[in-house]
Amino acid sequence: MTTPPTRLSKQARREQLLDTASGIVRAHGADGLTLVTLAEAAGVSRPIAYDHFGTRAALLLALYRRLDERHRAAVAQALRTSAPTAGAIARVLSTAYFACATDMPEFAALSAALKGSPEMEAVQHEMLADYTALIAAALAPHSALPAEALRLRCVGVLGAAEAIAAELNREETTTADAITALTDLIVGSLTPGLTPGADRQEPPRDGTHREQAVADGLQWAETVDSAEP
Repeated sequence: MTTPPTRLSKQARREQLLDTASGIVRAHGADGLTLVTLAEAAGVSRPIAYDHFGTRAALLLALYRRLDERHRAAVAQALRTSAPTAGAIARVLSTAYFACATDMPEFAALSAALKGSPEMEAVQHEMLADYTALIAAALAPHSALPAEALRLRCVGVLGAAEAIAAELNREETTTADAITALTDLIVGSLTPGLTPGADRQEPPRDGTHREQAVADGLQWAETVDSAEP
């Protein structure tokens, strides 16, 4: 007697579809993922795929959200076991970032596929803001920067991380070197920089600088006189 296939709950079916969608993007890129190709690869009818996601854009975004949540969960877990120093936290953040870039290559493909739609970009911006806040909160105890200054530096660090990840994906650097570079950038971003003109020495308030200027002027004049025929 043949046992009928197990009927999945709606949530379990959604997870199965997202697993399948992730495999499609990894194998064929984001362009290969549609609701039709998803239904075929998952072995379900097309109406089931449409019932869960509605549109291709919604499918891409659902998969992107899932990967983002998994990545942030991994970062949060790693931070809980990190030594409480700036260097250790920076290395944990860097290691987790590039683990995502190498273990979840579909993340970058989905990010590129979602660009161009104002609605999708707004959601991406929201998720990036949440990730930036996670990083800033981890680094705040080790920086004297104001909260907004630290946030902006974290935004800059993430931009640099994305560029380094592109180098890594092109195999133009190694994971170890990428982690070291990003770690150094993070640690370096925690120190307040000099304000404009702060590195300039104020002239003395007495007449010393005036006397020196007069002496320099006389010496210059003597040099010019001696140079004349």
